[in-house]
Amino acid sequence: MAGPAVSTNAFDPSERLAASARRIDAAELASRLPDIVIRAREVAATVVHGAHGRRRAGMGENFWQFRPFGAGEAAHRIDWRRSARDDRLFVREREWEAAHSYFLWMDCSPSMAFVSSLALEPKLDRALTLGLALADVLMRGGERVGLLGLAHPMSTRDIIERLAQALLAAGAAASGELPEAVALPGGAKALLVSDFLCDPQALAQRLGALAANGASGALLMIADPVEETFPFEGETVFLDTDSHAQLRAGRAQAWRDAYVERLAQHRDEIAEAAAGVGFSFQIHRTDRPAAEAALSLSFALAGRSERG
Repeated sequence: MAGPAVSTNAFDPSERLAASARRIDAAELASRLPDIVIRAREVAATVVHGAHGRRRAGMGENFWQFRPFGAGEAAHRIDWRRSARDDRLFVREREWEAAHSYFLWMDCSPSMAFVSSLALEPKLDRALTLGLALADVLMRGGERVGLLGLAHPMSTRDIIERLAQALLAAGAAASGELPEAVALPGGAKALLVSDFLCDPQALAQRLGALAANGASGALLMIADPVEETFPFEGETVFLDTDSHAQLRAGRAQAWRDAYVERLAQHRDEIAEAAAGVGFSFQIHRTDRPAAEAALSLSFALAGRSERG
């Protein structure tokens, strides 16, 4: 690759994506998770989370629905009468509890593995760090946090480790580029962290499904600085991380203006998809400290604007 002193890295389609273009490399993720867990705890420790405390007298007064008992929950929450009628354990979920549940989704698709020499870490690592850090912040504020489609909301002091293990156990099931199309309980909140290099219309449909019952949330777009500035010059070969496709550009710099314009248009479409269901939208670059995004997100999820 000719041009400025910028190097990039991503999953090699011929090796890591041979079995499936969308399969997460579980072994590699397992090797990276310990460091990600440590960084998540460090980020969580820097975030002011007093605004998240929502414990109230009389919590759980109104019955809402039964749901399957999830890993990490206390056994006293099991409704034994309802469970006796099935081969599974069930929890009697209260209206208050449903309204204060958070569902996290961190994109683990191949494009998230991209990293340039200008970034502090890959987009995937940053997304997982921020998601797990916010889980800890929310839990300390009295909230229940789970992984969308993978783990029921829970409130436990080791929530970072529990969610990391749930993500690892999910394997390929966690590697889609769009969140699962499930309707969240009314009053629940979702935090979606991704590069959102996806079809805006498809994303809008998924967000509509999530918010069908009145749930709200936030989208955080993770971007490598190279993806924004397009510093490539001369003959450059671009590889698609989701397939075996390649694009050879003789003079990459000639593409810069059109690329920047198309990127801005795409982001506007993603922002519109979020606004259409009442979700907030933010952009975070991987050359910036993770704590900045964590603090901003904590305000967004609390329904507050970040001022002073």
